[in-house]
Amino acid sequence: MSIETVHVPLPGREYDIHIGPGLMAQAGSMIAPLLARPRVAVITDENVSNLHLDGLKAGLARAGIDMESLVLPAGESTKGWDQFSRAVEWLIAVKVERRDMVVALGGGVIGDLVGFAAAVLRRGVRFVQVPTSLLAQVDSSVGGKTGINSRQGKNLIGAFHQPSLVLADIDVLNTLRPRDFLAGYGEVVKYGLLGDAAFFDWLEGQGPALARGDAGARVRAVRRSVEMKAELVVRDETEQGDRALLNLGHTFGHALEAATGYSERLLHGEGVAIGCALAFELSQRMGLCSQEDPSRIRAHLDAMGMKKDLADIAGDLPDADGLLDLMAQDKKVRDGRLTFILARGIGQAFVTSDVDIAQVRSLLTEALTGR
Repeated sequence: MSIETVHVPLPGREYDIHIGPGLMAQAGSMIAPLLARPRVAVITDENVSNLHLDGLKAGLARAGIDMESLVLPAGESTKGWDQFSRAVEWLIAVKVERRDMVVALGGGVIGDLVGFAAAVLRRGVRFVQVPTSLLAQVDSSVGGKTGINSRQGKNLIGAFHQPSLVLADIDVLNTLRPRDFLAGYGEVVKYGLLGDAAFFDWLEGQGPALARGDAGARVRAVRRSVEMKAELVVRDETEQGDRALLNLGHTFGHALEAATGYSERLLHGEGVAIGCALAFELSQRMGLCSQEDPSRIRAHLDAMGMKKDLADIAGDLPDADGLLDLMAQDKKVRDGRLTFILARGIGQAFVTSDVDIAQVRSLLTEALTGR
């Protein structure tokens, strides 16, 4: 199977996203042209280190590249000030220079944290994303959003800092727990829902094969997802307009993540999937899309064995007003008004602040009652 490449043509900050099998073994030859000297600093987490760090080291060594590595704890709680400070101080201690390259080897937590560390170290060093989860391959590794969480909310501290290269090795997806793979699939579904109805049609047919491990289907799904993200990033790098479409499902999803303590109770992609279903339900109640659309989305999530409703989240949740308070902490709040991504149909999302909060409260109350 050949390697697929998506180019992100940001002026002065262009980079390629390579997608396919065996990329870890080829990492050295792909990264070498970017290096001023043959060494990189790799930051990963304990889970990924056990599975993939040796493979990356071997791939780099084939091209004569030395590797220093730091292994952080796994989990969302790593994405905070303590481990961020540890990462930055380590990069300074191993004498990473401004022309050197930092490598983020891991899922979204590592990619976001390491990208932010690279953004602020010596006022900006280059970095490579080697995403090891489906969610990171289709979303967080592309587009230059980096950051950490605050006690007040998710991703509130960060910077826009584009990677120099992204290596999405689909072989590593075989090491994911099924639940983690499906959480990432929540972001894949999002792309079809926000702007490509034909892609959503394809996912309805091919999603089960993709989940079972069909490599060709996985490459196609990752490629189409990053193509769509790259198009939006080039149009609107710092999220002043169109890029906000990528937040479909996130206004609800981030509140649900906060409500569950950023824990195993609800993974990010699971929150996004439930959030997409809620966003289409709200759109239908506002007369924007047909009644069939939210039903079709829930049916597909159900067929994939994914969470689709608040009833699928274990444990207690805040009431509707509590969830609205958490939504009000979102980065997408402007002039005190919540921004929603709604839809006129599958593949037809748009950004708006013109939403009656009473309708949102009613929707959440009914969804909570359904638990």
